[in-house]
Amino acid sequence: MAFLLPDEPLDSLDEYVDGFDGGQGLLRARELEAIGVIDAIDRSGLRGRGGAGFPTGRKWASIAAGGPEVGDRYVVANGAEGEPGTFKDRMLMRRNPYQVVEGVAIAAATVGAVGAYIAVKASFEPEIAALERALSEMAGTQLIGDVPVTLVTGPDEYLFGEEKGLLEVIEGEDPLPRLFPPYVYGLFTTSPQMGWSAGLDLSSDGPAIPSSNPTLVNNVETLATVVPVLGHGPEWYREMGTPQSPGVVLCTVVGDTQRAGVAEVEMGTSLGEVIERVGGGPKPGRSVKAVLSGVANGVVAGDALDAPVSYEGLEAVGGGLGAAGFIVYDDTADMIAVAQAASRFLYVESCGQCPPCKFGTGAVTAVLDRVLAGDATVRDVEVMAARLETVTDSNRCFLPVQEQLVVRSILRAFAGELDGYVTGRTPPLTTEVVVPKLVDIRDGVAIVDERQARKRADWTYPE
Repeated sequence: MAFLLPDEPLDSLDEYVDGFDGGQGLLRARELEAIGVIDAIDRSGLRGRGGAGFPTGRKWASIAAGGPEVGDRYVVANGAEGEPGTFKDRMLMRRNPYQVVEGVAIAAATVGAVGAYIAVKASFEPEIAALERALSEMAGTQLIGDVPVTLVTGPDEYLFGEEKGLLEVIEGEDPLPRLFPPYVYGLFTTSPQMGWSAGLDLSSDGPAIPSSNPTLVNNVETLATVVPVLGHGPEWYREMGTPQSPGVVLCTVVGDTQRAGVAEVEMGTSLGEVIERVGGGPKPGRSVKAVLSGVANGVVAGDALDAPVSYEGLEAVGGGLGAAGFIVYDDTADMIAVAQAASRFLYVESCGQCPPCKFGTGAVTAVLDRVLAGDATVRDVEVMAARLETVTDSNRCFLPVQEQLVVRSILRAFAGELDGYVTGRTPPLTTEVVVPKLVDIRDGVAIVDERQARKRADWTYPE
């Protein structure tokens, strides 16, 4: 039985209430009150589904802590999905927007928020329509609570999905990550004449100390999962998954598989089984060479497909769960080209606020370009390794860490392929490889954003 993702979209609030136990989580939350809700979520072991895997109960407790001196509190549902190879948030919002909204209502009531926001990309037209319908239908019921919920749309940039960049978009700015996380300084806290792009907020008398307005930012899947956790109880949730990674997770599978898809999977299921169940396995006559979880974790080699899909299981084989968007590469794949494609994506999407990140990812991409063209030397490879060491200096967000994790792991796992290019044994690559930034999944086919390959490092496109 699915607890998050129905087989077909729920087209009305009645369908959600009658067929998907809608409203039970919010009713239970009112019975438990705030301290009981946080305790139940903490005992369930639920972890964030946006990529970092932080314990959800602890995050909610940190936002709820403190008195009026911290200022107002806000809740933000992060639906600005953009991780390559990932489509699970959009599928969830399309098929079950009511559960996302109910999760937002529970979070807002629990932490005492004065406002809540659901943030998505303006290009997500089907998801926006579904959320608007859900908000409209739920507005006159007891399923949305007393806290106003606002739908916010923003740009297609990758960093819109980064929580500090997300807050900037809600405030009407570009998605340039702030200096401090949302639980330290949240929405609407800064002096208007300075803004976060200037770094620390200063007044004529020295450091300004605005109200911190702690803001809870959770992925839409995380918030939707809170609903059945409360409705069925934390003990029920812990019956699924592993001790460190309880419950279920929405997985996307794309790449060199028989089909692309999104499905709800119990934590602890082997990666190979997920690829078979969701993606139909590799194409006939082919085998899995490597798997990436977006461009946020190290590569998992094809001989490690028995690894459990869990935070600890994939980390143990050099990868990570991330947003559970699995890009599968078969035995025909050129993994140095994959490293170049991932590096280029991160270079282009880097905002430039931290020079070591922007220049470092650019330098690594340039070396990989020369490698694939057959022009790189051993010295070039040494320079690339040095830039990978410093790319994270003074980083505001996780993007340069991703560059380290993905590129380093591929170059180490497939060192023979790198050596083949540098020594001239492998001829120059003549085809372009891109990481799949998904626009849609239709009838088992992944639709990729073709504009991404032409996107420039200043976030513009050629005419």
